[in-house]
Amino acid sequence: MEQKLTLQQKLLQKLSPQQIQVIKLLEIPTMQLEQRIKKELEENPVLELESDSPVMDDDPSDFSDSDENRDVDNEEFSMEDYYEDEEIPTYKLNTNNFSKDDKYEDVPFSVGTSFNEFLSEQLSLSELNEKEQQLAEYILGNIDDDGYLRRDLVSISDDLAFNMNLDVPEEELEKILKVIQDFDPPGVGARDLRESLILQLDRKEGPDYKLAKTIVKDFFPEFTKKHYDKIRSKLEISEEELKDGINQVLKLNPKPGSSYSNPLNKSNQHIVPDFILEIVDGELSLSLNQRNVPELKVNDAYQEMLKTMSENQKAKKNDKEALLFVKQKLDSAKWFIDAIHQRQTTLLLTMSEIISFQKEFFQEGDEAKLKPMILKDIAERTNLDISTISRVSNSKYIQTHFGIYPLKYFFSEGMQKDDGEEVSTREIKKILKECIENEDKRKPLTDEKLASILKEKSYNIARRTVAKYREQLDIPVARLRKEL
Repeated sequence: MEQKLTLQQKLLQKLSPQQIQVIKLLEIPTMQLEQRIKKELEENPVLELESDSPVMDDDPSDFSDSDENRDVDNEEFSMEDYYEDEEIPTYKLNTNNFSKDDKYEDVPFSVGTSFNEFLSEQLSLSELNEKEQQLAEYILGNIDDDGYLRRDLVSISDDLAFNMNLDVPEEELEKILKVIQDFDPPGVGARDLRESLILQLDRKEGPDYKLAKTIVKDFFPEFTKKHYDKIRSKLEISEEELKDGINQVLKLNPKPGSSYSNPLNKSNQHIVPDFILEIVDGELSLSLNQRNVPELKVNDAYQEMLKTMSENQKAKKNDKEALLFVKQKLDSAKWFIDAIHQRQTTLLLTMSEIISFQKEFFQEGDEAKLKPMILKDIAERTNLDISTISRVSNSKYIQTHFGIYPLKYFFSEGMQKDDGEEVSTREIKKILKECIENEDKRKPLTDEKLASILKEKSYNIARRTVAKYREQLDIPVARLRKEL
């Protein structure tokens, strides 16, 4: 094999550990920042709360097993960089924006019976034998929070055979499922929406409910597609009768288990704003929400210990290992405090420029005042990278005098009107939503008609663009918005 020696030049960009730490802290919202600081306090003994005044009782030799044996004689660092108090910056991580007279009350709440527990209580009162109760419990475990059994009985039968060594035919599981479907709330245990509605209608009486059951049972595809003329023609009923029957269907609960949903579910999670915007003397005043973020500093006892050890010229090997350990922890503590400070500075700078860009909106709260704004616009105003602006705007919220908004809300694309004025697509969506809300539900506006209305208002956009905006607003097509 012939060996060759080549010289290759490469340009690489690598992030330092400190930069990575700043980036990670920048991404997390205020609620997670508190937990991140607590974790760092647990892992690094050199870092402490500003209010704490610990006494250092540990012997330096106790750190001898904390790191691998290394010779620190050739380490290039000056001890004066670590034990001089003036060299250790202490940043105040709390902003005192609250008066002593302010009163904040925590409203206690109690978690009631969960949906699965509610069903299990009813199962214990049923007349099923021991084996049937065991099978019923397995079925209940497959019912989701909406009250539906999303898995078919054949799959459940296979699971019972593999996991519990029980050979249970589908017919037997069907009988047990019928028992569960008699539980409260009405509609529980259904395998689809149609079955759930039928189960709910089975418990109601009256001519309107009888018609409603016929519509759901025999004309469900027509009902979901709102082909009301076909239903009225086949049933030979008046429009008023059909309207009464459909109204009874619309009163039913499409998610029977929703009233028993977990109050700690992520969708119900309490939002803690990262920024607080107030109007003080007619001017906008921005501050970071740091109420639950503690103040940090470097432990003085460790600095004193490092100073004492460095003055000892005849330090033992164990002392040198302890010296290296403390040095590393001091570095880590300083980097973390600096990263927190840099996070604060970057957040405030970015949010200040967003407010400056959208000043009219933040003063009045009128959505129509929002200007077209993209990440690049704020990146240019702050001299920061677009990725940094993206991290700041992700999962962050601001509290204003007219509500709490995610930062992503303020970013939108723009387009030009016929007169050359540039407007935000959010303004177009607002007009689109208003048109649909005020339309005649008997004859809903099609996408083509909506495009024509927008053109009359000088918004020259195509039908497919209208369809895209409508879908982003979670508004169905005209046919599905039709009402009697």
